[in-house]
Amino acid sequence: MRRLLRWLPAVLLLLAAASLCAQPAPLPSVTVDFSKTPSGPALSSSLQAVLLLSILTLAPTILMTATCFTRIVVVMHFLRQGLGTQQTPSNQVLISLSLVLTFFIMSPTAREINTTVIQPLQRNELTTEQALDRTGAPLKVFMLRHTRKKDLALFLRIAKAPAPQTKADVPMECLLPAFLISELKTAFEIGFMIFLPFLVVDMVVASILLSMGMMMLPPVVISLPFKVLLFVLVDGWYLIVGSLVRGYTG
Repeated sequence: MRRLLRWLPAVLLLLAAASLCAQPAPLPSVTVDFSKTPSGPALSSSLQAVLLLSILTLAPTILMTATCFTRIVVVMHFLRQGLGTQQTPSNQVLISLSLVLTFFIMSPTAREINTTVIQPLQRNELTTEQALDRTGAPLKVFMLRHTRKKDLALFLRIAKAPAPQTKADVPMECLLPAFLISELKTAFEIGFMIFLPFLVVDMVVASILLSMGMMMLPPVVISLPFKVLLFVLVDGWYLIVGSLVRGYTG
């Protein structure tokens, strides 16, 4: 089971890369065989169903936490909260934008997997085990590039794992949570910088209303158009999306 969990992110990224970099040639068929193994009989039908449902349940979580999706979607929600526009843009729009940017940022990794894993696998130059190992390598490189050493050392210490000598030696069960909290820290830092100009606008509007004696009028109602106008004048979407993408590709 531990071996299956270790390879699960690699399997999911391999399938994602195949969908992103699909060629006109037909893809090879995938068959899950639960027949008798050298160590004993196969799993029962009920255990097979539980295992399959577990993989399907964890697949979206692993795909989102092992990519740049977390940072982007958190920053987008900070932006909406700073603007004070309630449900505009809606959650569906923010998540869709985050997914599109995630596919754009992860496309070099997907192309590398397509070149080094999928195409050789189609030519029968690799075994399934070799393909899974090669799939995890580009993903580890991406995650390590954006993971703080402090966070990785924390989980290595908690797991009592030996210090890795190379990037390939970093265990995936320690890298995943370290990468995730590193992304959350970066997203909160960006969110703080986004909040500052909107906070200044709120304070200025509140001070003007207080000086005019209009204490019964909520400052948020008056400051909202000014915050939207400020965001449009500085071309906020261009600046924020550009900064997010350059944070991974720059």
